[in-house]
Amino acid sequence: MASDERFARFVSLAVHDLRTPLATVSGFAHTLTRTEELADPAQRYVGMILAASEQMGDLLNDLGLVARIEADRYEPTLVEAETLELARAAAESVGEQAGASGTGGAVRVDREAVERGLAALARCALLHGALDRVELVADGSAVAIGPVTPETGPILLGEELKDLGAAAAGRLIEALGGSLTLEGERLLVGLPT
Repeated sequence: MASDERFARFVSLAVHDLRTPLATVSGFAHTLTRTEELADPAQRYVGMILAASEQMGDLLNDLGLVARIEADRYEPTLVEAETLELARAAAESVGEQAGASGTGGAVRVDREAVERGLAALARCALLHGALDRVELVADGSAVAIGPVTPETGPILLGEELKDLGAAAAGRLIEALGGSLTLEGERLLVGLPT
């Protein structure tokens, strides 16, 4: 077994083993919110624990996905989807700081993974660009995310590894046969048709 494949399997094992304690933390936090009327600041702290555990789950999903891609064990479940629907789902996941618009178009992708990937790219643009809002614009088989600052472009393209979600999204898009390119102040995510 090649060292790259051994490392990918090691990462997959780590992801699997980290899910158990994460599920425990998340489960008890959910239980606390349902069983007791918590006063502030305890209620706020439990909310922060829930949000952080969801974020950890997303990061583990990203890490596991990249490990499967690197070990040539990624078997996407490809379905027909509309880019506008994908953009809307990603924007909803990001929250009030993201919007979605455009005409859309038909693509064939691993829907859930691409939605998570688009959301991760939008979050990266927000965080590393110190922006208040981003827009995901679906046009045909592409989704443009913008604005993108000059400092954020290399991070979104995976040239500078500073954001796990964006790096995983880039590997996913490439593994599906899509592309990531900068076009002015926008990241153009080309998806396979």
